[in-house]
Amino acid sequence: MTESKLYKPELLPRKGEFTAWGLALLVTVMVYILNLRDSILTSTWFFIAFLYFSALSISLGNWMDRHTFIRLDENGVVFENGPRKVCLEWAEVKNVRTFPARWGTTVQVFGEKAHFKFNTLGEVYFRGKARGKMGFAQGQEILKIILRSAGLTVITPDGQMMNYSR
Repeated sequence: MTESKLYKPELLPRKGEFTAWGLALLVTVMVYILNLRDSILTSTWFFIAFLYFSALSISLGNWMDRHTFIRLDENGVVFENGPRKVCLEWAEVKNVRTFPARWGTTVQVFGEKAHFKFNTLGEVYFRGKARGKMGFAQGQEILKIILRSAGLTVITPDGQMMNYSR
């Protein structure tokens, strides 16, 4: 590999995030209005807090997805997802594991002091229709480059899990 290649994951639509925030705001307004007339149970406020926590979690996940990338070059691999950055030279890559996941294949890359994981392309279906794609569309290509550049070969096929090492 002579040039640097940058890979970004597929992004899910943000409709769910907007729905979660809208629901949290709507319930807050409704409960506030009801609270002006009658006293509202304390557990209702915990439910509202849960709705905001859920919306915030979805937003954080979307933010991380939009800041995730894998860069491969002649020196090694860089994985970043916003708050976390892992840089591994090819000689530092000791082990790779792959196993089927609900959407795509999960690939775990282990170095001596750091590790990261990513998913290959998977499609999300709801009621029989494809609603979105997630993971790296070029995930199999990324895996092949990592295995070849780090000099890894299959050590133990364990059912559907594959272990690669030197």
